[in-house]
Amino acid sequence: MVDYSRDVKIFKALCDEKRLNILNHLKSGEKCACVLIDCMNIGQSALSYHMKILCDSGIVVSRQEGKWTHYRISKSGSEYAAKRLLELTSQTGSN
Repeated sequence: MVDYSRDVKIFKALCDEKRLNILNHLKSGEKCACVLIDCMNIGQSALSYHMKILCDSGIVVSRQEGKWTHYRISKSGSEYAAKRLLELTSQTGSN
């Protein structure tokens, strides 16, 4: 039986408008949580909730600097997510 647990985390991360908005902000490079809070007009606890899901998926990685956390898109994580989507949706034969 195939283990889809990692796939579930990836697609959960991608199925929310706020998380997609966060990814859009991170496309231009690493951002401090304080910047994301300001540009998205959300609270720190809401951002933390969404960032945990994004980080658990492997699409986003974080690093601590002082009291702030900085986030960026993981190249390997985003490539893996794209690969899995293609693998799951590619037809192997004609129907």
